[in-house]
Amino acid sequence: MIPPRLPDVPFRWRDAELAGFKRWRFDEMIAEGRIRKVLYGVYQRSDLPDTMHNRARAAALVQRPFEVICDRTAAWLHNVDTYEYRDLEILPPLETFVLRERPRTRRTGCAGGERDLAPRDTCMIGQVRATTALRTALDLGCKLGRRDALAALDGFMRECGVTREDMEAELPRYRGRRGVVQLRQLVPCADPRAESPGESWTRIVIVDAGLPTPESQYWVHEGGRRVFRLDLAYPSLRVAVEYDGREFHDSPQSRAADTKRRTWLRAHGWTVIVVDKDSFTSAALAAWLDGLRAALRLPA
Repeated sequence: MIPPRLPDVPFRWRDAELAGFKRWRFDEMIAEGRIRKVLYGVYQRSDLPDTMHNRARAAALVQRPFEVICDRTAAWLHNVDTYEYRDLEILPPLETFVLRERPRTRRTGCAGGERDLAPRDTCMIGQVRATTALRTALDLGCKLGRRDALAALDGFMRECGVTREDMEAELPRYRGRRGVVQLRQLVPCADPRAESPGESWTRIVIVDAGLPTPESQYWVHEGGRRVFRLDLAYPSLRVAVEYDGREFHDSPQSRAADTKRRTWLRAHGWTVIVVDKDSFTSAALAAWLDGLRAALRLPA
């Protein structure tokens, strides 16, 4: 007997069942990490790449014809991940909206409501209709908390080519909308050079603490050649702020490279302040911001 085979594209449980899978075996493969959940009720083989095309195909399985995918789900389709790690332990809902006078989505695993969208606010990503990169960025700039909102704006500039001028031109449409004050404050701070949400969070808390805005992705030179690139830096004072995200800094090799680099920097007169995901509690935040303030020779 030929064993059943999972599809080469995102699928629902009923597709696996039609292919001949028993529920116990399917659940076992999820536990083994051979199948992963990508949306509520949608699965994908773990060996398949996480591409925009596959994300769109996954969303197409659960989207109704008159729905528009918005907010963080739309950002995910645009290759801008705005979900925090704790969100991914339990799959977040598919965020969809309908135009006025359409019935709202009330399915399990979906969240949304009504929203006024102009034709220019939507686009097709594969087989699904979603808000454009620009519209999604601005909606999240209003909706998310301040740190995550800036990370979203940075991400859309970096991944999708959205510009500060694009966002500023659309701001009048958001007058009176909840969160627009935050959006107006964050658009001038957005920077496509930020390479991770952690760098965006670090930059905005520095700015909100009343400290000068650091330069993103600064290259340190020696002998006319580039030596190291810093996440955030104050070059004239030789002060660097580095964000250690677990994706790129958790392996022994990465930690050894970080230690070697920072030892070199300190030996060459740099003050290096290292932050990570645990550095944003009230006590931890106050401690490293005080250290940064002292390194910048600013009054406490």
